Amino acid sequence: MEDPHEPSRARLTLAALLAGLFAAYVLYRALDAGRLDQTALFYVGIPAVIALTVTATARPRTTVGLTMATVTIGLCLAGPLLGEGVVCLLMAAPLFYLVGLFVALAVDWMRGGSGRSQALVLVAPLLLGVAAEGAVPGISLPREGEVTASRTAARAVDPEDALAAPPSLGPVGSPLLRLGFPRPVRAEGRGLAVGDTRTVTFTPRRSLGIGAPLEARTMTLRVAGRGPGWAVFRVERDTTLARWLDLREAEFRWRGRRLEVTLRYRRTFDPGWYFGPLQRYALSEAAGYLAGTFTS
Repeated sequence: MEDPHEPSRARLTLAALLAGLFAAYVLYRALDAGRLDQTALFYVGIPAVIALTVTATARPRTTVGLTMATVTIGLCLAGPLLGEGVVCLLMAAPLFYLVGLFVALAVDWMRGGSGRSQALVLVAPLLLGVAAEGAVPGISLPREGEVTASRTAARAVDPEDALAAPPSLGPVGSPLLRLGFPRPVRAEGRGLAVGDTRTVTFTPRRSLGIGAPLEARTMTLRVAGRGPGWAVFRVERDTTLARWLDLREAEFRWRGRRLEVTLRYRRTFDPGWYFGPLQRYALSEAAGYLAGTFTS
């Protein structure tokens, strides 16, 4: 016999899903307008709002499944409707799922027995504390960072001569950087005297937005320091990584055939406990690519 309550349950589930997506969209617009779209309030607040909204609307037997489904649909719609790129979605998706899962499990647990609702006193401050990073002045993990990679040149390659010549850019081998990160296409400029410049052109940004045009991406660097066995390039202009982090400078040190590359940067996304390791690993791969480029 067909369950007479099934249609109403289906409609209620659909209403909860739509309510969760609408609440996420409203919060997205508010945080974007307030320039808080790179803070933990954005990446923690949106999935938390989704979980709480679907719970309040449908009161499902288990909040986890409906929350995960709503987050998945929201991420799929974020590309074509909000113009987000592949890299942004790939980097943000695990955090959205993690926060959504945590809040959904917490809600289900608190609904599971008398007295458990008092746990909200512990869960709510924890969630608010995590979400405050970057949104509240003074609440942030250290933002400055640097990574170093080194390579030994082939016998016929002098790292200093290779650095002074116009760069010859090869394919990117890092699996992470091949996921959708910008790849260098060509580079112009030569010399290692203070003031000499390099302009690197990258693959254009391909937003997932409907009808969105390709956006050119370049980076201009200038030699800001020079000494025996070392040179420092300072980033003068960047339309390549600026949406993700603030790359400050690249330092090259060589001794014989050994070349060491150090990239210094400033993290601009929160929460730091999540984006910090991601950005550090990605830039470590980039430093390794540069070291390999000038030693092969």
